[in-house]
Amino acid sequence: MRPRKVLNIAVADLKLQNLFHKELGISKITAQLLANRGVDSLSEADKFLRVSPTNLLDPFSFQDMPKAVKLIKEFIKNKEKILIFSDYDVDGITSLALLNDTLLKSGADYSHYIPHRVKEGYGLSKNIVSIAKDKKAKLVITADCGINSHKEICDLRHNGIEVIVTDHHEPFGHEKGIAASAVINPKVKDSNYGYRDLAGVGVVYKLCQALTRNLLQEDLDLVSLGTIADSVPLTGENRIIAKEGLMRISKTERPGLKALLETSGIKDKVMTSEFVSFILGPRINACGRLDSAELSLKLLMSRDEAQALEIAEEIEKYNRQRQKIESGILEEAYDLVEREIDFKEHKVLVIAKEGWHQGLLGIVAAKIMDKFYRPTIIISKTDGLCRGSGRSIKNFHLFESLSECAELLESFGGHKHATGLVIASANIEEFRNKINLLAKEKLRVEDLLPGLDIDMELNLSDLDHGFVRELDILEPFGT
Repeated sequence: MRPRKVLNIAVADLKLQNLFHKELGISKITAQLLANRGVDSLSEADKFLRVSPTNLLDPFSFQDMPKAVKLIKEFIKNKEKILIFSDYDVDGITSLALLNDTLLKSGADYSHYIPHRVKEGYGLSKNIVSIAKDKKAKLVITADCGINSHKEICDLRHNGIEVIVTDHHEPFGHEKGIAASAVINPKVKDSNYGYRDLAGVGVVYKLCQALTRNLLQEDLDLVSLGTIADSVPLTGENRIIAKEGLMRISKTERPGLKALLETSGIKDKVMTSEFVSFILGPRINACGRLDSAELSLKLLMSRDEAQALEIAEEIEKYNRQRQKIESGILEEAYDLVEREIDFKEHKVLVIAKEGWHQGLLGIVAAKIMDKFYRPTIIISKTDGLCRGSGRSIKNFHLFESLSECAELLESFGGHKHATGLVIASANIEEFRNKINLLAKEKLRVEDLLPGLDIDMELNLSDLDHGFVRELDILEPFGT
């Protein structure tokens, strides 16, 4: 079972607390909450409390943004075909919907492609050249993927096809650089961009801003949906995107979003990050987890309210089916952990079984990780190549650890706390042993104890209506 939580009581920064309280007119409680979250200057505190889209960073501070914009505009001017290749999760689908909208309004000749999660997996498909040629595209733009698809990008370039990568995942193996025509990713080495935690849709949003020379505030409903659903930190630009976007979701005129709010039972609710994370996001993801994500894209792109409602109702059925299958996998995974895992030896839980639906591995990994507070990798076994998904605890960088096991993996990608991988069935046991050896070197005993951060002790008399109103200002809450 999950170990008991260790209470981490924050030490008050009285200097910052008094500064924020005096200069910003907020309570000392709210001032301390800001200080505890790393807000260390008056200007940053003011931006945090008074969110404005005008504080979004210049999209042209991405080094390759001028190249990307010039290339896209040349293709539009010359009426040459463009292909958008996106990921299949909420972040990818909202990225695709936003780029679709922008290119449509720009008069571009474009098409899109969403890979099948189970049949093709994450990243540029191995047959991307054939896909691009079938669609007669001479430019491929990736959305929420592509940063580690080195071979596929080289194949495209060798066939005379330009490539613009928009992504936010961690780069791996870029010692010789990436062959793409332009790369828009705040995590690339030597990036000049002032904020590295954008979601994939946030990166696409910056590209669309640069293309149109417009803030595109009307699109923040889509951008916030993908941003919050992808569990990126809600700080900096992400906080602006999320806060402004949540207000726009509540008032959205997009038929697809309106229909989704209705079928999920929250159309009259004040929109919060919790509703996006636990109600809207899982529904949009359900189609791509079980089948094709095209239905979710069709919902977001719909301009007809009756059609949108039909699609939203179909998505609701997918979500119920997803919940049922997930419950079965979770029960089997819990049983395997209890029967097979020696917690003294296994700092990382690597659980593999035949027949598990590959589209649901990430959800199950997250729940196993949360219950036992160990980095967790769930693998669906087959006779050949197996797919897996991992989720990690606070102090274990899962992506870096996979990088150190790269010789045992066919492919992998992701972030510090969330990854995906492909592995040969014959390598699973050796991989389990190696990643646990790494974990023994990297993890201390205290790292395997979940923490509960305590901001401060309060008296009941402190909890008045004014305090509650100030808490509302701090929304949206997230990672």
